[in-house]
Amino acid sequence: MKLYYSPGACSLSPHIVLHELGLPVETVKVDLGSKVMAGGGDFRSVNPKGYVPVLQLDDGSLLSEGPAIVQYLADRKPEAGLAPANGTLERYRLQEWLNFIATELHKQFSPLFNSASPDSVKAAQLKRLGERFDYLAQTLGQQDWLLAGGYSVADAYLFTVLGWTAHVGPDLAAWPALQAYQQRVQARPAVAATLAAERS
Repeated sequence: MKLYYSPGACSLSPHIVLHELGLPVETVKVDLGSKVMAGGGDFRSVNPKGYVPVLQLDDGSLLSEGPAIVQYLADRKPEAGLAPANGTLERYRLQEWLNFIATELHKQFSPLFNSASPDSVKAAQLKRLGERFDYLAQTLGQQDWLLAGGYSVADAYLFTVLGWTAHVGPDLAAWPALQAYQQRVQARPAVAATLAAERS
């Protein structure tokens, strides 16, 4: 398999999952500004959407969108327990969290990273994120992971998105439960290994 990624972007989530599962993978770094891949070439020839992550499977086919990729990976090695079995209510709970993170958190950060966004828009986004963080803190103040059954691919995704607060806010100090959660995830050996790999 081959993962197209950009350091610190949402592709960090499947990158973490690959390390958690110990699956062999080749990584290709992408400059999201220029759309140029490490070693040359226009990334849009791989993904016309122009963004990461993209996973090239062993048969050469391509899979995009982080929530789809992390579930695909988890299902390659179900004994690792990173996703509940398909068809169970627990699996739908996982999908519920992945959709919440994608739509209510991930996409809410876009205006904050956009230098053209007016201050009023950024203030509104920070307020909206704060409300979502209030909700998250209720869950993560009562249990260690998003799913009651334990650490899952949803935690790798949430950890990735929470990391962006260090660059554009809001300050996680207002949510001690989220800070503690972030530290729990970062303490996992696979997460530390992935962060180190993306810094190199």
